[in-house]
Amino acid sequence: MRGMTSSERRVLLAAPRGYCAGVDRAVITVEKALDKYGPPVYVRKQIVHNKHVVSSLEARGAVFVDELDSVPEGATVVFSAHGVSPAVHAEAEERSLRTIDATCPLVTKVHNEARRFAGGGQDILLIGHAGHEEVEGTAGEAPDRIQLVEGPDDVDRIEVRDPSRVAWLSQTTLSVDETMQTVERLRERFPQLIDPPSDDICYATQNRQVAVKEIAHQADLMIVVGSANSSNSVRLVEVALEAGARAAYRVDNAEEIEAAWLDGVQVVGVTSGASVPDSLVEGVLDLLTEHGFPAAEEVRTAEERLIFALPPELRTSRRAASTR
Repeated sequence: MRGMTSSERRVLLAAPRGYCAGVDRAVITVEKALDKYGPPVYVRKQIVHNKHVVSSLEARGAVFVDELDSVPEGATVVFSAHGVSPAVHAEAEERSLRTIDATCPLVTKVHNEARRFAGGGQDILLIGHAGHEEVEGTAGEAPDRIQLVEGPDDVDRIEVRDPSRVAWLSQTTLSVDETMQTVERLRERFPQLIDPPSDDICYATQNRQVAVKEIAHQADLMIVVGSANSSNSVRLVEVALEAGARAAYRVDNAEEIEAAWLDGVQVVGVTSGASVPDSLVEGVLDLLTEHGFPAAEEVRTAEERLIFALPPELRTSRRAASTR
C-alpha cells in the first residue's frame, strides 16, 4: 500500500448483509426458549451456520446435539432454521420431547412444495448440496420421489418414471446464477420440467448476491464474513470472484484476515452471510481502519423489512419483533 493515501483507498460495505429474517427468528427462538423453560434447552444441529452465534447461545445454556437420541426424554428441543424431515418429528413425538420448530418459513415453503409435487405424482429434482441439513430435511418429505442434483454434471445420470412429469426445487441458499445453469440443463433433458410456484432461493440470499455484484467489480479485495459451513457465505465468495473481484476470501472474523491480503489493495469490499451478527463485520471494519483505510461507504441495493413471527409456543399477545 505504499504511496497510497487513505483518501485514495475505499471500503465498500454491502447492504443488505448479515442476519436475514429467518436467522433472526431462529436465534430469538432459542433465546426465548431459554427464558421461558430455563436451561438446558437442546438444539438439534446448529441453529444457524455460524460458530459465534452457536458459542454465544451455548454460554446461555443451549446444548447443541447432532441427533435426538442425545436429548433426554421429555426435554425441550429446538429444530434449527434449516428444517427437519417428518421422520425427525415422529422420533421427537415417540420420545415425548417438547419441540419448538425454528425452521425458516421459506424452507417450510419448499417442504410444502415437495409434498405437493410428490402427491401429484411428479418426480422431484432437488438442486442442492449433499449432506446439508436443509437438503436432508426437504428430501425426507418424499424420499421415494426426490433425487439430489448438485450441478449440471449430475443431469445425465438422472432416471425418472415419466419424463413429462418432472419438477425441480432447490436449496434456499444457493447461487442464483449457478442454480439457473442447472435448471437450464435439466430443461434440455426434460422439456416439460415443472417450475416451483415461486423462487426457492430465498430473498435474503438473492439480495446479498446482488449487493456483492454491485461492489465486486470495483474491488481489489472482497472480504466475506461467515462460517465455513454457511452455504450462502461460501456462495458469496464465488459470486464476488465471478463478478470481477481480483481476490475474495471468507473469514469467520477479523482475526482471520491476513495482512498480506491488503498489500497493494486500494478498494476493499465487505459483506457477510445471512447468519452473521453485525458485530463481526464491525470488527473487520475496525481492522481495516487500523491498516489505514477510511470509513466504509455503504452500497445499498435493496431494503429488507420482512419479519417472521416466532413459533407459536413462544408468542405473546404483543407482536413478535426483532431488535436486531
